[in-house]
Amino acid sequence: MESRTKSSDIAARAEELMFRITVPSALFHDGKLNTRTPITGEVIARVKTQDSDALDVAIGEAHAAFREWRNIPAPRRGELVRLFGEELRAAKNELAELITIEAGKIVSEARGEVQEMIDICDYAVGLSRQLFGLTIATERPGHRMMETWHPLGVVGIITSFNFPVAVWAWNAAVALVCGDALVWKPSEKTPLTALATHALFERALARFGEAPKGLSALVIGGRELGEKLVDDHRVALVSATGSTAMGRAVGPRLAQRFARSILELGGNNAAIVCPSAPLDLSVRAIAFAAMGTAGQRCTTLRRLIVHESVYDQLIGRLSLAYASAPVGDPREGKTLIGPLIDGDSYRAMRHALDEAASIGGKIYGGQRLFAQERPDAYYARPALVELAEPSPVSRRETFAPILYAMKYHDLGEALHMQNDVSHGLASSIFTTDLREAERFLSAEGSDCGIANVNIGPSGAEIGGAFGGEKETGGGREAGSDSWKAYMRRATNTINYSSALPLAQGVVFDV
Repeated sequence: MESRTKSSDIAARAEELMFRITVPSALFHDGKLNTRTPITGEVIARVKTQDSDALDVAIGEAHAAFREWRNIPAPRRGELVRLFGEELRAAKNELAELITIEAGKIVSEARGEVQEMIDICDYAVGLSRQLFGLTIATERPGHRMMETWHPLGVVGIITSFNFPVAVWAWNAAVALVCGDALVWKPSEKTPLTALATHALFERALARFGEAPKGLSALVIGGRELGEKLVDDHRVALVSATGSTAMGRAVGPRLAQRFARSILELGGNNAAIVCPSAPLDLSVRAIAFAAMGTAGQRCTTLRRLIVHESVYDQLIGRLSLAYASAPVGDPREGKTLIGPLIDGDSYRAMRHALDEAASIGGKIYGGQRLFAQERPDAYYARPALVELAEPSPVSRRETFAPILYAMKYHDLGEALHMQNDVSHGLASSIFTTDLREAERFLSAEGSDCGIANVNIGPSGAEIGGAFGGEKETGGGREAGSDSWKAYMRRATNTINYSSALPLAQGVVFDV
């Protein structure tokens, strides 16, 4: 890895990008929250945080804004989202560079994250003219039955460091056209990208010109702010992305006050490689899914279940890919794998690898890199681990670039191995056998919210609903009919006759 850029230059570049996006310097100077870049581990900003009183004000303003915003026609609400998409297009490179600096993503992945924001804006603009209900057949003559959809209220959005801004956009773009107001609590590890994104949204608000004050709020702080957001009765829905442990805390608190939740939690994702699999395609897909984003995607491929007839050939090719994949500074064009977000992530990776070794796992890679040049940054060579059979370490999600490889004999065994974990987010199968593909997608196949054929489990498009089952939380975001979570449904019956027939043949004459 080249180290020609001085550490202080990163902080200066981050400040320059914030100025270009017109984020007030007071928000990221002389604050209490130290923001570090995983590229070097140095502090690059000191961000101002909000306290519980400030959050209370933000929720109150959002609630008042909702009462106005819900009465604006949905296509007009879509115009605000369209303008935001334009701002994102104009600032795509600057925002992507901030993502690289703050989250450690390589350049193409950072730009892809911003493109995902643009895509969901485009989707939501079209959606603003398609928030339709049904006309339902009624058994009563002279009556009409239908369903209508109405704005829900204030939507709280809690996001994680690994997709610091795209996940907010998934929720925000759809919630806004549905008529809701927003309160966003980003990860404390990535506040700069949140500040920059919100500045771009405020530009769109200024151009729109008629949105109520407080329609979208950004609050930066620790866990206590997240808890207050979850507990506030004025917040109708909380969409939270993070660990399963976080979801276990958030879900019951929302349920206790009968609020809605969209939980996007962990994933211990698997791919099955069948005897007929196209190996060239499979190797490329597996390498990206397992090593991309330094293994820090919720859809990262973590378990590889390979038929015994092709196992040795596939592992041989993968081990070469793992040994040669360029790890280094994510700003460099040749880099494919950047740093882990922090030391805690590396230590979790090291702990998992030591556990795998203790049960006889054969490990390729996993070493820490560049520790002398950058002792406060955590670069690691992705690890490929051969296991004789599933074990507690492979059944547990470690948010790092570790891929556990195991053999299978028949497809039923492979499906059991895939589903025999607590998460149910993403999955894939590599095969050219139609029967195997269809069985994988059937009710007895993958139990995940995402099931793919001949592509990896990561890299979802916004047109489909994103989310998973079991300890992944059950939430759905982005496309398909995910918009319904941000609205309330009413079933309406209209009597346009002069009689009063009752349903189910009930007679009640007075």
